[in-house]
Amino acid sequence: MTLIKSISGIRGTIGGAVGDNLTPIDAVKFAAAYGTWIKKQRNKDEYRVVVGRDARISGEMIQSLVMNTLVGMGIHVIDLGLSTTPTVEVAVPLEHADGGIILTASHNPKQWNALKLLDAKGEFLNAEEGAKILEYAEADTVQFADVDNLGEISINDAYIDIHIDEVLDLPLVNVEAIKKAKFKVVVDGVNSTGGLAIPLLLERLGVEPVKLFCEPNGHFPHNPEPLKEHLTDLSEAVVKERADFGIVVDPDVDRLAFMDENGEMFGEEYTLVACADYVLSKTPGNTVSNMSSTRALRDVTEKHGGTYEASAVGEVNVVTLMKKNNVVIGGEGNGGIIYPALHYGRDAFVGVALFLSLLAEKELSVSALKATYPQYYMSKKKIALTPELDVDGILKAMEKKYASENITTIDGVKIDFPTNWVHLRKSNTEPIIRIYTEAGSQTEADALADRFIAEISEIAGL
Repeated sequence: MTLIKSISGIRGTIGGAVGDNLTPIDAVKFAAAYGTWIKKQRNKDEYRVVVGRDARISGEMIQSLVMNTLVGMGIHVIDLGLSTTPTVEVAVPLEHADGGIILTASHNPKQWNALKLLDAKGEFLNAEEGAKILEYAEADTVQFADVDNLGEISINDAYIDIHIDEVLDLPLVNVEAIKKAKFKVVVDGVNSTGGLAIPLLLERLGVEPVKLFCEPNGHFPHNPEPLKEHLTDLSEAVVKERADFGIVVDPDVDRLAFMDENGEMFGEEYTLVACADYVLSKTPGNTVSNMSSTRALRDVTEKHGGTYEASAVGEVNVVTLMKKNNVVIGGEGNGGIIYPALHYGRDAFVGVALFLSLLAEKELSVSALKATYPQYYMSKKKIALTPELDVDGILKAMEKKYASENITTIDGVKIDFPTNWVHLRKSNTEPIIRIYTEAGSQTEADALADRFIAEISEIAGL
């Protein structure tokens, strides 16, 4: 199967051989490396780490291994139990902890799990910090505590409620208007912790939740990535229940997508667009998303008098540019809302509350709201190359060919044409170039992608 070690953590499939999969030994080794990194940040008498997990079948086993490894290093653990990625991010600074670990493989299928690592601000580690942890894991020089200095585990299962409190206290969340609107919403919690958290949030907002796959047992009823082709049950339930719209989150509740009242996708890319439209209407400012996200965010930002800038792909890169530009809202086109007024992490709780506030104030249906935004369509394709080909050289050749256009090279090659764009990125693990395009129609977006596949094939001599 697979074990992937990267600067953002360790991810793999459960079972199999040590070093080839996410086995108990690999989980302990990586947790110990993280504990070593924590201790090297500051010289203290006591260290504290927050740990939470999504509802994956392997979650309880992996969490026990990780927590007790930290205990063995003399680090105290705050155990949130079943939780969400943004909830752990919120908990770390509230607990004055030195870091946090979320046990989740995000949108990957149930056989996967992962350790996602946070710093003392509750934010993902940067590349340099992640590389240090990989170095410690390979060095195998972990120092464990003696018997009189072991850490302790304390349980705090209140943090989903605390997280909801923090969201409802945000000035832009219009609780009164949402309650007055009396929304009815179908929630697809993909049988993970979103099935606990999102209905609780809705109930606090006076919204009637209709639960679909909200039992947190880790048996995902469909592919857990919140894409249109995986959400036929949600589409049917929204129409059958005559709901105002549908909500779907991924297993760790940092990605968010909506289904309109007709059972049609609002569009994962437009989650951030709508939330930004609402926030910018109240607090004008700048926005950031990654280079593969829709141009509609730029259009909405400029409509409100702000400036938009794109970062390299990856949440850490988005957050870094958000801080540099002092933006009021940002995120990723995969349904990830980052609202700095609460914290610098993708957060479906915040996205739901802002979206409901927008709908309540505009008094529009979800389909009518979508019609008010610039309509763009995306295509995501890839071209496989032979291992001996120079992928960097091919991208350089494409950059040279289109030098007269608006080119960005901070993450592959992005070419902005007047009415559409193409983003070419190489894979870090295999000889593949990923091709993202966006245009005014799906046909045009697909045709643009196919055109660049043909041009790359010609340069590569395929």
